[in-house]
Amino acid sequence: MRRSGLIDDLIAAAAANSGPARDVRVGVSWTAVHGKYCGLAKTYGIPVRHGNYTRNMGNLIGMTTLDLADYAQSWNLVEASIGCAAILAMTPPPPGNDDINAREIILERGAGARVVMVGAFPFADALRSAARELYVLELGQEQIDPGRRVLPESAADYVIPDCDLLVVTGSTLINKSLERFLALARQGNPYTIVLGPSTVMSEVLFDYGAHMLAGAVVTNAQAILNKLSQSGGMLESRVCPGEIAFKVMQR
Repeated sequence: MRRSGLIDDLIAAAAANSGPARDVRVGVSWTAVHGKYCGLAKTYGIPVRHGNYTRNMGNLIGMTTLDLADYAQSWNLVEASIGCAAILAMTPPPPGNDDINAREIILERGAGARVVMVGAFPFADALRSAARELYVLELGQEQIDPGRRVLPESAADYVIPDCDLLVVTGSTLINKSLERFLALARQGNPYTIVLGPSTVMSEVLFDYGAHMLAGAVVTNAQAILNKLSQSGGMLESRVCPGEIAFKVMQR
């Protein structure tokens, strides 16, 4: 089976920062790997089939973050969540630009534009009001609503190449679809933003066509580890004061 070239390139770019994993937590909503840095990724693959265990379960702490990062290539999506968090645990946070409001940037760029959003972010309704057209691509069939232009991810080939603005959740790296979305965007060259705490803040994503990365940097690892292992939902300033800084990188 082929490997994701994007994942391999992200690992290679960050590999020099590998070290022992000090903690690994898989929560209901978020997964964290604490190595040189503390990396977060959306938890995919829950609930799992009985017997669908992660490799080395119970022995991940002490493995190198480089070894854990290779889990990102797995089609066991719990393993892939661990792997993507491990990539983030090796990726240096960008300097400056703390607590930038990516929502406002997106609403400004989306005004009067054709917009595609992969994953329904909380500000989708506000963006729908501002944009000329907004298509939201969703994985869950129960969320599909063609009347409101909420479409399955399989519609990506039909809407991304013609859009003006593409906003993609960084968690699509976990299910291996991010590389495809970025390739589709290069057909039409919309302004492309990778957004959310799972976003790997690496210039590698610029090489694949992203224009802006809007992610999160953990500034208080122990507090975040405690919260996500106690079921933690959305990771945002009001529930994680002083524990997460929101960062933006632009090419």
